[in-house]
Amino acid sequence: MHIRSVCLAIAIGTLFVSQTASSKGLVHDAEYQILAAQRGEQWAADDRSIDQKLEAVRKANGGKRPNIVYILLDDIGYGEIGTPGLTPSRGYATPQIDALARQGMTLGRMYTEPSCTPTRVSMMTGRLPVRTGTTEAKATIAGDGLAAEEITLAEVLREAGYYTSHVGKWHLGDIQQAYATEQGFMHAEFPIHQQGQLAIMHEDAASADVIRGSDPARQQQTFTIDETFVTNPSHMVTGVEVRDGKLYEVDLEAGESWTQAKYRAMNERYQQNTLAQLRELAAKDQPFFLNYWPLFPLTYVPNDVGEPRTLNGGTVAESIVEVDGWIGEIVAEIDRLGIADNTIIVVMGDNGPFMQYAGIGGISDRVYRGGKADVLEGGVRVNAYVRWPAAIEAGSYAQDVVHVSDLFTTFARVAGAMDEVPTDRIIDGVDQTGVLVLGETHGRRDYVFVYDGPMLKAVVKNKYKMHLPPPGTNPIAAPVFDLYRDPREERPIDSIKYGPWAGGQFANMVKRHMAFKQKYPDRPPVYAMPYEGIEDLRPETLELLRIFSLGRPGKK
Repeated sequence: MHIRSVCLAIAIGTLFVSQTASSKGLVHDAEYQILAAQRGEQWAADDRSIDQKLEAVRKANGGKRPNIVYILLDDIGYGEIGTPGLTPSRGYATPQIDALARQGMTLGRMYTEPSCTPTRVSMMTGRLPVRTGTTEAKATIAGDGLAAEEITLAEVLREAGYYTSHVGKWHLGDIQQAYATEQGFMHAEFPIHQQGQLAIMHEDAASADVIRGSDPARQQQTFTIDETFVTNPSHMVTGVEVRDGKLYEVDLEAGESWTQAKYRAMNERYQQNTLAQLRELAAKDQPFFLNYWPLFPLTYVPNDVGEPRTLNGGTVAESIVEVDGWIGEIVAEIDRLGIADNTIIVVMGDNGPFMQYAGIGGISDRVYRGGKADVLEGGVRVNAYVRWPAAIEAGSYAQDVVHVSDLFTTFARVAGAMDEVPTDRIIDGVDQTGVLVLGETHGRRDYVFVYDGPMLKAVVKNKYKMHLPPPGTNPIAAPVFDLYRDPREERPIDSIKYGPWAGGQFANMVKRHMAFKQKYPDRPPVYAMPYEGIEDLRPETLELLRIFSLGRPGKK
C-alpha cells in the first residue's frame, strides 16, 4: 500500500474512531459507522419497536428475561442440517432440526470463521479472532489460548444475573486462563482439546486407516530420535469437570489408552448431562445461558456405526442423524419443563465441512465450494436456526447478513446485559435483535471481513466478495464475485466487469479496517504452561509436560 494511502487511511480511521461511541458506548468498526450514518434514523425507530417488543415479552413471562440455549455443531457447513430439500442429495434427513426451523427463524446468510476455534472465540467475545490473539485450531498441546483480559458472553450474562453453564467442546486453549471455568461459566464440563485428539488420533482410528503416523508401533522407528514428535493422544488431558471448586480429569486413569468407545461415552455423557442441566436450571429463579457444543457428529471409525440410519452410510452422516435426535430430546425437554415460550434456542454449524475426510464421513461441500479452513463461502457459510416462540414468528426466514460475532451483542441485548459489554475495545458483533423480533430487512450488517488465521483473505459486501490480491497488486485485478450469480466462486473472469469500481471500494474497506488497528491494535497471543489448575495429572501427562517445557524460552 502506498504511504500516502496509509496516511489517508489512518486519518479516516481516526475520524471514525472519534465517532464510534454510540448511545450504548460500544466501539464498532468504520463499516458499521458508515451504515449507521445512512440508516441511523431507521435504526432508532427500530430500537423503539424492539424495546417495546422485548418489554411485552418480559411482562408476559412474569418479568423474567429469556433463557438462552446455544447449540454449536462442529464442521457442519451449509446444506448439512435442516434444508429438507437437500435430503435426496445428501442421503439423510434431520427431521428434528427441520421442525425447529419451522417453529422459528432460519438465518439464511450466517457467516462464521473458517475453523472451529476462531468461530468459538468470535461468538464468545463478539470480536474477530485476530483481535484476541487466538486465531488457530490446534489438536495437540500448545501452551496458548484465550486471554483472561477478553470479556466473554458468559461473563457479560453472569454479571447481569444469569446462571451460566457450558457442556461439551470448548477448545479455546489449553492454558488455565482460557478454560471455560475461568471465562465466566459457573458450571462447566469439557475436553481440554478437540476431536483431532479425541476422534482421529487414537489407535482405533489408525486401525480404520483414518489417520497414519500417530501410532509408532505400526512401523519401524530405526531412525527416530525425537520420540515425542508424534504425540500420544492418551498422554494428553481429555475431559475435565469441576468438583468442589477444583478441576479434575474424568475420562482416563493412569496407563489407560483413549479409544473410540471412550469417545462415544464422552459424547453420550455430555448429552445426558445437558438434559440434566436443563432440569436443574429450569428450577432456578434466575434466567440461564446454556452452551452445548457437542463433539459429535465428528466421528470416523466405521465400526462405531450401529444399525444404519441413512442412505449415505458415511460416519459423519450417520452421526449427524444421531445428533439430530439428541437435539430433538433437548427441545422436547425444554417444552416439557414449561419454559419453551421464553427460551431462545439457536442451532448452527461452526464452519464448513471437514473435506479432508469427505469420503469416509459421507459429507460434501453442497451448495458452496470449499470447507473447513477455506475462506470460500463453503468454509464460512453455515445453516443457523433460532426458536423463541414469545418473540420470533414461526416459519420466518431472513436473508440479512449475520456474522457469528453478532450473537454476542444480540444475546446481550435481549438479556438486558448491554451495560456489561466492554467499551474499551472494538466489538465486531452488531446487535441483530431487529432481525429476530422485527423480521427480514432489519439487519445492521452487509459486510464481513474473512480472515484465515491472522491474515485477511477476503471481504464480503452485500452480494459481492473480493479475494484479496497479493501485496503490491492493483486491486482492480483482484477476483470479485457476485455471490448470487456465482455462489461457488468459480468464475473470476467475471470480476473484470466489477473491477473498475469494486476493486477500489473494497480497497477502501480494507484501508479503513487496518486504520482502526492503529488505535485498537490486535492483542498478541498469550502463552503459559498447559494444564495448570488441573488436579492429579497422570504420570504420562506430567512427562509430556516435562518434555514440552524444555522448548519454552527462558524456562527450565
